[in-house]
Amino acid sequence: MPWAPDYVNLDDYLEYLRVQEIAVEDDTVLPGNITAAARAIDRHCNRQFGKVAAPEARYYTARWSKSKCGWRIWVDDFQTVAGLAVALDLAGDGSYATTVDLADVVKLPHNAAQEDKPWESLLLRGTSATRPTGATGEVRVTVQWGWSAIPVTATEANKLQASRLTARRTAPFGIAGSPESGTELRLLAKVDPDVAVMLEGYRRRRWAG
Repeated sequence: MPWAPDYVNLDDYLEYLRVQEIAVEDDTVLPGNITAAARAIDRHCNRQFGKVAAPEARYYTARWSKSKCGWRIWVDDFQTVAGLAVALDLAGDGSYATTVDLADVVKLPHNAAQEDKPWESLLLRGTSATRPTGATGEVRVTVQWGWSAIPVTATEANKLQASRLTARRTAPFGIAGSPESGTELRLLAKVDPDVAVMLEGYRRRRWAG
């Protein structure tokens, strides 16, 4: 599963649309609808639901948290500690030569694993002998980023949002259906209202940085 993937495959989407075979003219349109809908979901949630293939280094900024009594480091989502390592560039020369003892690092939210949610930030305890200065990009975190599995909710949301994009082709003015038959649907310039409801519990309130 790659980073920022589609959350539903074409066969399952066709089944959702109750279409048995894809028409020649749709062989690129429908996959494109799926991908565009997946990225709309990512933007709505301020996160993605894929996973990198192996641990990789990413760079963040630590900020002192008075309420947490430590240095808060907002990072990208991760659900496994495989390869987790934290280093600081205290010299400001890009060497990241100062290794942080993981015993001084707390993964937040505390109950993320029990709730099958990702960790979103790290807290370097204020009692740690290794302290950042707060410089931009001073913290290097290495881990296998992403979600262990795509949530079912994201898959269902991808189907529904993609179906709106598919319907949009025959609704040039952004309105599908007929007011006479009571099937009129305005295709708003945002995610489907039902998709927004489905994803409310998955929205990330704070960006990594």
